[in-house]
Amino acid sequence: MKIICIGRNYADHASELGNAIPVEPLFFLKPDSAVLAHRHPFYLPDWSDDVHYEVELLVRISKLGKSIAPEFAHRYYDAISLGIDFTARDVQAEIKSKGHPWEKAKAFDGSAVISRDWLPIDSFKEGAQNIGFRLERNGHVVQEGQSQDMIFGIDQLIVYVSKFMTLKLGDVLFTGTPAGVGPTHPGDTLEGFIADRSMFRVPVR
Repeated sequence: MKIICIGRNYADHASELGNAIPVEPLFFLKPDSAVLAHRHPFYLPDWSDDVHYEVELLVRISKLGKSIAPEFAHRYYDAISLGIDFTARDVQAEIKSKGHPWEKAKAFDGSAVISRDWLPIDSFKEGAQNIGFRLERNGHVVQEGQSQDMIFGIDQLIVYVSKFMTLKLGDVLFTGTPAGVGPTHPGDTLEGFIADRSMFRVPVR
């Protein structure tokens, strides 16, 4: 299973971190060892002092595909879920300043929350075009997003990524985070929702 993550896919999030709006999708990978086991707490790494939450809609790849044409992209995913891309922001800032890859800040163990529940695309009236989601930290909303506000929609992302690597059954696409990312602290509880359905609840240690 590949975990393919899209960066800066919401204009408001790019702006809050002082980044330019991308003209093409920006993506990176997380290994399967980054997946946080279900019902396990997230343990803050001892080598970072500023780990941020980033809630994201997830897409499950359902078909083998390479160099997928735009008109067929919708055939390559079958379900939507929700997750968190934990980011060691202080480490990321340091390696970005040196022009180095982001993996040290993004791909560490436990850095990918993937909800156990997957919702079929056909359970949404408008497909994947207008899905609302949010993240609550200790019961307070800290991030809210709508799939329609993505700079690059899901079909566009599948077309783009498949130019460079083969998509396989079971791969997971993290589609980017809206504004509101922030630091995580011991004792926090992070709960993610699609509409009013709770998709995950993660205690932080």
